[in-house]
Amino acid sequence: MGSKGKKSVLPSREEELKGQLARALADYDNLRKRTEIEREEIIKLSLFGFFEKLAPIIDNLRKAQMHLKDEGLEHILTDLEKILSEAGIEKIEAEGRIFDENLHEAIEIEHASDEAREGTISEVLQMGWRFKDGPVIRPAKVKVYKIKQ
Repeated sequence: MGSKGKKSVLPSREEELKGQLARALADYDNLRKRTEIEREEIIKLSLFGFFEKLAPIIDNLRKAQMHLKDEGLEHILTDLEKILSEAGIEKIEAEGRIFDENLHEAIEIEHASDEAREGTISEVLQMGWRFKDGPVIRPAKVKVYKIKQ
């Protein structure tokens, strides 16, 4: 019997090239995914640096609004929060919520009249911010209820 009926044990050049192409495509896909992740991280780092400079201004505007109760200033704050939200930064909700050390920093204790209130945030002293579905940029500084011992 001749060699025509037997299949070669060694891969053909075509199979070898198909394998190389499949590996190259997988490598390209991995590179694309890794590049996208790195790009998102660079954007977050840039936003973090920018927000560190912007946060004290927002805090001061909020303090001014507490005293002035100005409708125009309220619109500015609302617009700023909307812009931050569109950039992926959101306020950390705190007042009336249970204290969470991952999101809040307790800087004052307020004595609670009953156990139901213990561990609940009574007041936000400084707004906290975080990336949506991501790390905290700045924890909310809060006053927390505690049972008087």
